[in-house]
This record gives sequence, C-alpha cells and structure tokens, in this order.
Amino acid sequence: MSESKPLIGVLALQGAFEEHQKCLEAVGCRTKQIRTAGDMEDIDGIVLPGGESTAMGLIGTGSVHEGKNVWEALKEFTETNKPVWGTCAGMILLAERCVGASAVIENGQSLIGGMDILVCRNYFGSQVSSFEMATPAPPSVGNNNNDDNNDDDGANDTTYPGVFIRAPAILDAGKDVQVLGKVVATPCRQAAVVLNELEAKIKNGEKVVQMGVVDALDRDQGLHYKVVVKPHDDESSPEEEKKEGTDHGGESGMTISLPGASDGSNAREVICAVQKNHILCTAFHPELTEDYRWHAYFAKMVADSK
Repeated sequence: MSESKPLIGVLALQGAFEEHQKCLEAVGCRTKQIRTAGDMEDIDGIVLPGGESTAMGLIGTGSVHEGKNVWEALKEFTETNKPVWGTCAGMILLAERCVGASAVIENGQSLIGGMDILVCRNYFGSQVSSFEMATPAPPSVGNNNNDDNNDDDGANDTTYPGVFIRAPAILDAGKDVQVLGKVVATPCRQAAVVLNELEAKIKNGEKVVQMGVVDALDRDQGLHYKVVVKPHDDESSPEEEKKEGTDHGGESGMTISLPGASDGSNAREVICAVQKNHILCTAFHPELTEDYRWHAYFAKMVADSK
C-alpha cells in the first residue's frame, strides 16, 4: 500500500532537507534523500531545500555519478513533467536570473534554471535579520495543519507563517509565471545597493555581460552563464540578438521590470511565491513550521502529475 504513495526526493547536499522530509511524510508522502544523479531515477518529484545556494552549487557541480553531476541531472529533471519545488536557496537555484550573487565564485552563482524569474539574493538581510511574517497561503488543498484538536485548523486561513532566513526575493517574473504571493518589505542595505545599480543600468539601456550584477542561465551553452540586462525600450530583433550572442531561447532576453520603492521609504512589493506548470518556488521556509499546507499543496502537484 505504501508503494502507492508519492516518492518525493529531497536534495540532501546541504541545508534543511530532513525538515522537508518530516513535513512531506506528515502529509502522506514517502521521501528519499538525493545526493547523486542516480538517486533521482525512481522519484515522482523533488524538493530543493533552503540552505546556502553557493555551497549547494559547488557540491552539486562536483558530485559525479556515472559521468553526470547532480546539477546536470537536476537540469534534466526540471525539463520533465515531474514537479520540482525550491524553497529559499532552492528557489535561487531554479531562477533564470540572480542579482547579488557571490562575487568570489567564478562565473557567479551556479543556477539550474527552469523558472523565469529575477531573484535578489539576501534581499531581506543576513542571518541575524531573520524573521517571521504573514504571507499569502497556498491555494487551498483542505485541512493539513498539524493540530488535530484545533477547531480553527488554518485550512481556511488566507495567511501563512513565512519564515525568512537570509531570504531572497523575486523582483520580476515572466508572463507565463503564476504569482502565488507578494509581500511589502524593505531591502537590506546590500540589496538596496544592488537594486540601485541595476535600476541605473536598465535606465541607461546598458547590456551587461559577465560583471556579476545579473547571472543569467545561458541555455544554449549548458552550464555556462552570461549577464544580460535588457533595457525597457530595447527593440532589437531575435536575429540581432543571435548575432550578438545574447539569445536565450526567448526567455532570458525578457524585459526586466523592477518593483518601485514607496514614497518616503525604500519598501517594495516583492514576490515571495510563484508557480509555472510543474515548478514551484517559495522565498521562505515552510519546512521550519508545523503548518503543512505548502507541503500538502506540493504533494497534490505530485499526485496529480502521476
């Protein structure tokens, strides 16, 4: 009977993978820790947990099983119809673009890609700036809270306890990406500097390549990265883009539109949860709460895909 339950892999290179396993098992799934490409062969879906995205990238690109590293296998997995969920650091890894990437890593942040979003790493600040705030709840899948004795179990609650730890924020999403949640928050000082620089480059119509400002996955060259900032008034044709070597399958060349700052403050409305077909991303850590609604939502995605 247990074989009929979805088997969900949890990337276990680093981060909060055991916490995700506990939550997934609480909503009726089987789980499996993923450390090599071979571990992914029999799973129905996969979770990329919160943790340190740079460390995950370094380990993942160096961990080889039968000639294939974990990053290559994950990229192939995202191109199937099997569900993938990235939380916090995992969301960064699934992004097509990332600002604020580590300047000490050659070629910038290692990205898997698959979700057409622009992410700002550490938007909310450092480890000591971690906090919890109300975020939009996932689309309803029924009662999945952990308190069986609570009459108001949260199934109909429109908010969710979002735990933000060195968390990223989504600045922009592609037209085919469904936005599931937004919050209003002020960027930390470092993120504000990055945003100001990026805004200036967009306003000036600059096209930036390999400067560590925006790391964008170049799908034409596999696991190589370019930095491309497209101005709002860019009218170059696809033929011109190909000639210049900046064509990214029609995705990474998307016009970037940044969230504006509120009058009198630098607070911005940023995106904290998105979905595109079988890929789900959340900026916060649902695995660090006892509210299992996001895990139940992903479990339903997996069940429906089977």
